[in-house]
Formats: sequence, structure tokens, C-alpha cells
Amino acid sequence: MPLEKKHQEAWEKIKQAENILLVSHLRPDGDAVSSVCTWIELLEKLNKNYRAFCDGEVEESFEYLSHIEKIYTNKEKINFSDFDLIIISDCGSMSRTSLEEEIKTKNLNQKIIEFDHHPRVDKYADIEIRDPKAPATTEIIYDFFKINQLKINKNIANCILTGIFTDTANLLYPNVTDKTAKISSEMMRLGANLPKIVQNTWYNKSLPAMKIWGVALSNLKINKKYNFAFSVLTQEDIKKSGAENINKDIYSSIAGFLSNLHKVKGVALIVEEANGTIKISFRSSDPQTDVSKIAIAMGGGGHAKASSAVIEGKITKEGENYKII
Repeated sequence: MPLEKKHQEAWEKIKQAENILLVSHLRPDGDAVSSVCTWIELLEKLNKNYRAFCDGEVEESFEYLSHIEKIYTNKEKINFSDFDLIIISDCGSMSRTSLEEEIKTKNLNQKIIEFDHHPRVDKYADIEIRDPKAPATTEIIYDFFKINQLKINKNIANCILTGIFTDTANLLYPNVTDKTAKISSEMMRLGANLPKIVQNTWYNKSLPAMKIWGVALSNLKINKKYNFAFSVLTQEDIKKSGAENINKDIYSSIAGFLSNLHKVKGVALIVEEANGTIKISFRSSDPQTDVSKIAIAMGGGGHAKASSAVIEGKITKEGENYKII
């Protein structure tokens, strides 16, 4: 089914629904939070019964977004069986919703609509609206509003622009298109507060966040044989920086920034987690390099220019060399 028809079908389901659950991924980033807040604004206008849920603390830097205080972060406060429609945004896999078991065992009367810009990992939605070429899920939600001729007010414009800017490092990533730039311009004309968005999402960094950025840059090296750059962050690095409790999506931002390194095929940010796993974020600005192939080979996935994988293990350092055990 063409995406336009799916957008129209999704709108009909939303209008018919009596109780709606809005979900995005755990430890929500700007695109996830903005997607949820966009739906809240729409459902408020429709006088719909709803609940919004993201597992994990929502960063204070997004407090300027309307309705953000209405997002539940405690799963125990959500009774999944109460809802006849579940709208899931920015989640390529069920596990990232923290509602995997609930989704797998949902009753036949419960329908799921998925809006996402990541390549599919799990097929779990009744209506799947996915565009891996879009740099942010809020760009796909923008299409939903346009196709269904719904008004985009100032609050929605703020959300859509926040999602785009946070997922593209302020339009710096190579997946930004002419369409993305035009949408961003339109959102500003409709009242999105660009200075506030940039101030809160780009400049508003804590001391631990700034320190871990510095360590990642200091540890950056290039494997000359493959012309591929990498930086390693061990648990010791993270603890020394005081960055144990910062939002882990900062590592995606660091990886994206490292991809600007001149004349390399790609970069890998390798982060040792406290739970005995290692998260590897791959990025590339090289037109000929598809880093998703590396991620998939390691059990992960993602886009051609932005992918990741998680493996089990710990990192040890011997002199200037790192070893995974």
C-alpha cells in the first residue's frame, strides 16, 4: 500500500479510536519526545482519551515542548489492555518500547500504528508507516498532517522542528534533504522557536556531557589499513567524566559529529556499558560506504550512513591498545 494511503488509513483509525496509547522508545531522544508531544497536541484538539508513555527519564532540556509533562515514564502506571489503538513512534523494534510482551499478547481488538524512519527490525504494526530515507520520524509525522490536511499550529511546529534538528545535528548530517530544509523553514514560519530549540538541545550541555565529548575526541584514532576511524569509551572513562547518568543518546550525537572527520570512509564509537555489553555506533559521510552492512554482520542494523550493534563483553586497555574480552 502506498504511504499516502497508509497515512489516510491511520487518520481514520485515530478518529474512530476511543482510548489511545502513545509510545516511543526507552530513554527518549528529541525525535521520540517530539513525536509523542505532537500526537498529544492533536489528540487534545480531538478531545480523545489517551495516555503517553516513554520508558526512562525525559531530559529537562525538552521542557519547552508543550505537553511534555503528560508523558508517563513508569510502566506500572500504564494498563495496556485499556487501549483500542496504540501509536508507536520512532521504534524500529518492539524491545525499545519496553512493552514487548504486551504487544505480542495484545487482543485482536487492539490495533497498532507505527511511524518510524528506521529500517524495520520487527513487524508488529497493523499499519506500518516507515520511510528509512527520512532523517527523523517527525518528518514522517509532518507528511501525515499534510496528507490529511490537518492544521499545524505553533506547538506542533516546535515539535516537528525539534525532532528534525535533534536527529540531524541541526541539519548537518548527510541524510538531510531539500525536503527536510523546506519543512524546517515552514515550521519556523508557523511559529517554531528556532533559537530556543538550539539553545536547549545543542548548547545546553552539562559538565559531565562536555567531559565525555572531550574524552571521545581525545581517544579518536584512524585505522589506516581500512581508512576507518574509531573512538573507544570505557566504563572507567565514563565514570571519571561523571557521565554515568546522562542520557545515552548523547553517544549518537558524538558519533554523528565524528563522522565529519575528513577523508575517512566511516567512524565507529565503541562504548562499554555497565551491564556487560558494548554499544558500537557506526557513521559515514562517504557516498560509497554502507555502514549498515557492518552493523548487520554484528547482529545490529540501521541506515546506510548511521547504524549500530550491541555485543556482549568488556573492554580492557593494554598501553594504547584496546581489547574486548
